[in-house]
This record gives sequence, C-alpha cells and structure tokens, in this order.
Amino acid sequence: MDTPTPPPHRLGLFGWLGGGRRGVEAWLYVLHRVSGLALLAFLSVHLFVTSLRLFGAEAWAVLLLTTHSPVLKFLEYLVFAAFAFHAFNGIRLLIVELGFGIGRPDQPVYPYRGSVHRQRPLMIATMILTAVLIAAGGFELLGLPE
Repeated sequence: MDTPTPPPHRLGLFGWLGGGRRGVEAWLYVLHRVSGLALLAFLSVHLFVTSLRLFGAEAWAVLLLTTHSPVLKFLEYLVFAAFAFHAFNGIRLLIVELGFGIGRPDQPVYPYRGSVHRQRPLMIATMILTAVLIAAGGFELLGLPE
C-alpha cells in the first residue's frame, strides 16, 4: 500500500516572511523574525568590534572616534528600536502562549469569533507601549531637543 505524499511547500521565502493573509498579526510575525535576525547580526558585529581591543589602546581609540558619526548614531537608534519591538512583542507572545491573552473559549456558533479578536487589544497596547519607548529613545539617542 502506497502512502500519500504531502504536497510540496511552494511558498518558499515569501511563505516564511509573508505568513499568508492573516492581517496585522502576520506583519508582527514578520517584524519579529526580522528584528531577531537584525539583533543577532548586531551581536555578531558588536563582538567582532569589541575584540579589536586586543590590537592595543591606540587602535581602540581610533575606532571609538569613528563611532560618533551621525550614521552610526542612527544605526544605534535602529538597534534600540529593534530591541524594543522584539522585547515587547516577545512578552506579548509569551502572554498569549501561556493562555492569558486568549480568553475563555466560546461556543462554536456562527458568526465565529476567533481568539485573534481577543488578542487584538493586547497587541494594540503592546505596540503603543513600543512606539512610546522608541520615541523616547529617539530623543535620548539622537540628541533631539526635549
């Protein structure tokens, strides 16, 4: 007896990034993955740059002088924004995965109301908190007047 083979996954990279037609939650999924990869890349670069201290105090001083450019300040702000989003979205996901953000189950009566509708207030609150933190960090990191 032959076992049926599952259909091939044809979405490729877009399927990994796009997540289908699920709305805002799919974009949060994409941003969570991208911010995680960006933070991993930053950590790798940071470890490499920090290891350059082994070449002596003079080389380290020259490297530190280059870190005061406006481009690197803006990249530092982007790392902060990625960290803030990734952290708060991760806390939101943890709350949902533990079952606190889903609510009590309903009777399956049409029109169906999924758990996504119960998660949206938590998602909105998380994104507002993230936006406030990113804006406050922008004032501090970029040296904008208060």
